[in-house]
Amino acid sequence: MQSSNRGREGAASRSETRTLIAASKVEGTAVYNRQGEALGSVYDVMIDKRSGDVAYAVMSFGGFLGIGKSYHPVPWNMLDYDESQSGYVVDVNKEMLENAPTFAQGQEPDWADQTYVRRIDDYYGSSHRSL
Repeated sequence: MQSSNRGREGAASRSETRTLIAASKVEGTAVYNRQGEALGSVYDVMIDKRSGDVAYAVMSFGGFLGIGKSYHPVPWNMLDYDESQSGYVVDVNKEMLENAPTFAQGQEPDWADQTYVRRIDDYYGSSHRSL
């Protein structure tokens, strides 16, 4: 008997619980600092293939109409979801984020480069992981 997923496409992305959310719904979610200032939004998430854990949130920051936008990888363990703001809260200010490791659109980093990954972790004081 053949199983059909027709009619179920997108069902996972619409489903959500208090502790689970589809990655597609995380993308675009606002990110705030502890003072409630909007810092940007989640552009993408980087998932560890072996463990299945989210390793980094790539935040989009700045720019106007997509021009001049920069992307900032932040260790996932630094983000806390705040239901009252319907967004993530991270304990960094705009200045710290502006000086953080970043990349421009079309210049995605080589995530296999452990020096790059270590630079992100060191900047935020997060424990280093091998990806």
